[in-house]
Amino acid sequence: MPGVNELQAESGGRRRGWSGIASRAVALTVGVGLVFTTAVACADESTTGGQVTLLTHESFELPESVIDGFRRQTGLTLEIVRSGDAGQLASTVSLTPGAPKGDAVYGIDNTFASRPIEAGALESYESPLAVDGADEYAVPGAADKLTAVDRGDVCLNIDDAWYESRSLTPPASFRDLVKPEYASQTVLTDPATSSPGTAFLLTTVGALGDGWQDYWKRVVGGGATIVSGWEVAYNQMFSAGEGKGDKPIVLSYASSPAATPDTSALLDSCFPQVEYIGILKGTRNSTGARKLVDYMLSPEVQSALPESMYVYPVQRDVELPEGWPARAAVPEWMSSLPPATIAENRESWLDQWRDAVGR
Repeated sequence: MPGVNELQAESGGRRRGWSGIASRAVALTVGVGLVFTTAVACADESTTGGQVTLLTHESFELPESVIDGFRRQTGLTLEIVRSGDAGQLASTVSLTPGAPKGDAVYGIDNTFASRPIEAGALESYESPLAVDGADEYAVPGAADKLTAVDRGDVCLNIDDAWYESRSLTPPASFRDLVKPEYASQTVLTDPATSSPGTAFLLTTVGALGDGWQDYWKRVVGGGATIVSGWEVAYNQMFSAGEGKGDKPIVLSYASSPAATPDTSALLDSCFPQVEYIGILKGTRNSTGARKLVDYMLSPEVQSALPESMYVYPVQRDVELPEGWPARAAVPEWMSSLPPATIAENRESWLDQWRDAVGR
């Protein structure tokens, strides 16, 4: 795993339904996922009957026993409301500062963290448990606004079995996608609507410098497909995904091969992704939301993250599933862009990307 300082410099979507990998759906569909209605206890005087509402992305998945552990420990019920991808989630939260649709939000990552912070949509809180590792991934200058929960790496994935069955050689680097034979075999995600898409755009900006726009022109000109989000790309179009599509190259995560046999990640194409939990300003249950932040850093949740959402926990000394590090390789090199640089340039980079790909 990269060092602490390296990650902070590099940082500024996988995975649901693990019959395959969880979705990073982009459509802004809000649904109540799990509602536990047993044993209620009061938190704040303004609480809504001892309930804590967590807004999260479509990829959120933890075992029911772990979710129910929050009720057992605190007496509070937990309502989970899923809302699209991390980018959609950040936008939803940023548009409602002081009038939130829930009490806490989980799943905003380092590529979008600046939006709710600058919008004033988050309440200050520093969990006492963060000293065990989470604080090493804090957003610089805003450690009290978002608390790190997990980390992973967005990378291109290869269906090795597809290439082997055709006696073809797969790409060795993300740079190889400029070749039409590889470009036409690739499905990527739109950085305007997908957090993995944003991460890969940042990979190209950080690794290629002034040549990144030409790279995208050549990749798209060679026949690469760009879709709205991870769910469509991986589970529908990727040849090794649930839908058994016709694209053997897809944008996903370095950890995805741990769930999908005969696939691998191009480890020179990666960008680090850290996911956070924060308390929404204007929450009616601030006390309950703080307890939820603490619970997300607990051993119960941290140890469940690898097999539930195929990400690494941020807390130190959390035991990983047997063989998991070997199947979910950690890149030795990743594209590096400071958070302030991402926040300052994101919109202009998106405009330049649209020009480059003709969207």
